[in-house]
Amino acid sequence: MMKKIFTIFLALTMVVGLLAGCGKKNNAETGESDSNKLSVVTTIFPEYDWVKEILGDKAESTDLTMLLDNGVDLHSYQPTADDIVKISDCDLFVYVGGESDGWVDDALKNAANKNMKVVNLLEALGERVKTEEVVEGMQEEEHDHDHDHEDADEHDDAKEHDHEEEAEYDEHVWLSLKNAQTLCSAISAVLQQIDPDNKDTYAANASAYIKKLSALDADYQAAVDAAACKTVLFGDRFPFRYLAEDYGLRYYAAFAGCSAESEASFETISFLAGKVDELNLPCVLTIEGVQHKIAETIVRNTAAKNQKVLTMDSMQSTTSKDAANGTTYLSVMERNLSVLKEALG
Repeated sequence: MMKKIFTIFLALTMVVGLLAGCGKKNNAETGESDSNKLSVVTTIFPEYDWVKEILGDKAESTDLTMLLDNGVDLHSYQPTADDIVKISDCDLFVYVGGESDGWVDDALKNAANKNMKVVNLLEALGERVKTEEVVEGMQEEEHDHDHDHEDADEHDDAKEHDHEEEAEYDEHVWLSLKNAQTLCSAISAVLQQIDPDNKDTYAANASAYIKKLSALDADYQAAVDAAACKTVLFGDRFPFRYLAEDYGLRYYAAFAGCSAESEASFETISFLAGKVDELNLPCVLTIEGVQHKIAETIVRNTAAKNQKVLTMDSMQSTTSKDAANGTTYLSVMERNLSVLKEALG
């Protein structure tokens, strides 16, 4: 039912989009200044910042939009009518491409600009994309299942088959500096196709930026190599799997990165507190957010009860206002490195 409602919603908004597109063409014919602007729509902050870096000075003359601009989480975002119209008429659309972007296919199918280019981050990374992982001590997400089938065994077999076919990918690919380099190259290549007059500028900007990403990647590896401890523990969701595997870090966490759970069980708290004691960890980590109750509860259940609670930023709540105030992908990842160094002792 919800899918049907959303399909109707998309159809209605696309009518608005087509009208808006016609209006834009009429403006071009009358010579208004913004009619030929390059239009790029991104879903999340890292994509937005990468595009901005690759555009360089051209960003000022580009209509660059970040859809998730009010702190809403990628996993709970649904596009507004205005969002759909922006996508419909843009030249380049950049999105993650995981389960959270299930709405994108219908939006693109009905797009007004049939020459639009898209960059799907998961597709651009190919085999480097990982499925969600549940590690020791991690609380598995509860699922509601329909038990109307008469044969329980048959239902269990079907359920198991569905789970095998519907692997859930870890969408947090932007938290790997190695992935970021690949994705920036992909975005640059598409921008060069769309705007060949400025292709040399985009190529040079991308090359310079990728060197910065590579240098920070090397800093992360050096920090991990120098650390006596190679384990991090999160009293929260864990969206940093790509980063952890890049540098050979072991991790424990309350929930997987895409989990919707917010309340940890006694067993989960007890296990994680025990690991803090066993490994003598100086910190319990969280991701950005107002409340860090799970991490604080873990600390209270350790023997020493004196571990710091530190935050690593997964950039899922970063807004364009933050960007205007100087926040960049690199600045966030640099801060995360400082936190990681302290967490590793």
